[in-house]
Amino acid sequence: SADDRFGGSMETNVVLRSDGHVMWDSPAITKSSCKVDVSYFPFDGQRCRLTFGSWTYNGNQIDLRNRQDTGDLTDFVENVEWEVLGMPATRNVITYGCCSEPYPDVTYTLLLRRRASFYIFNLLLPCLMVSFLAPLGFYLPADSGEKVSLGVTVLLALTVFQLLVAESMPPSESVPLIGKYYIATMTMITASTALTIFIMNVHHCGPGARPVPPWARRLILHHMARLCCVYEVGESCKGPRRAAGGRVGRGHSGGPRESLTEGEVGADAGGCPRDRCVCHHDGLLRNVDYIAGCFRRHRASQRRTGEWKKVAKVMDRFFMWVFFLMVFLMSVLVLGKAA
Repeated sequence: SADDRFGGSMETNVVLRSDGHVMWDSPAITKSSCKVDVSYFPFDGQRCRLTFGSWTYNGNQIDLRNRQDTGDLTDFVENVEWEVLGMPATRNVITYGCCSEPYPDVTYTLLLRRRASFYIFNLLLPCLMVSFLAPLGFYLPADSGEKVSLGVTVLLALTVFQLLVAESMPPSESVPLIGKYYIATMTMITASTALTIFIMNVHHCGPGARPVPPWARRLILHHMARLCCVYEVGESCKGPRRAAGGRVGRGHSGGPRESLTEGEVGADAGGCPRDRCVCHHDGLLRNVDYIAGCFRRHRASQRRTGEWKKVAKVMDRFFMWVFFLMVFLMSVLVLGKAA
């Protein structure tokens, strides 16, 4: 016996029959260990082999055979973590290199399957719900100031869950399935946080930023914006798109010139001499031109800043749907391998 509490053999009776049949029932408690493969934890199954044979007597002296094809599991006590699928028995005859005599043995294979409901409700589902929160960081407005903090919070939550998974598993060289899912999700959240920082930098481009490049205007502001259904107030996803502030800028920029034209017409109609009328002084014209130029530059900087903000918004929506698709595909792959 391999049990420490059962060190010596018990004195039991031997049953002798008249035909020479001898039966000796000797109780024993045997402890064994087997290699555990946690590659598909918590949806894994284990195969533990128990081999019984004699090292003292060969097959010519003792013919060891199994009476039944399976082990007797009538006295098995149900376990809350493992489910026993069966215990088939096979007889093997091995000839070693040292000896010519055969050595028979009987091998019982214990088939176990882990009960995964505990791990699904306590480790897998919380991770799944937390991972679906990560793409929502792209949906938050950039002015809220909570985009990066949401990604960091989700990353910390997944780290805590990964530590719980590591504590509930035996040490092994192979990475379990749920561990791969956690690592892939954490990598995705790290990438989303880095992209959020980049998009925040694009959103907060100041008035001194360069104009949006033509390729970005054509790819992001037209095609990707229509694909992600990002539009301004008063526009629709299927309606024609126009440049923001185009007509307004032209109307305001033409205002001073139109007022000057009306002044000139009024001066000519009223008979005011051109060299004596106050509205035609050179100083006043320079001031009006300076004010009009400042107004045009201010409108141009506002339009440039608005375009960069719209670029950031389109990129937010695009990456939100991309990461939602990635989370969904990873979840389907994990559940597919589990099935």
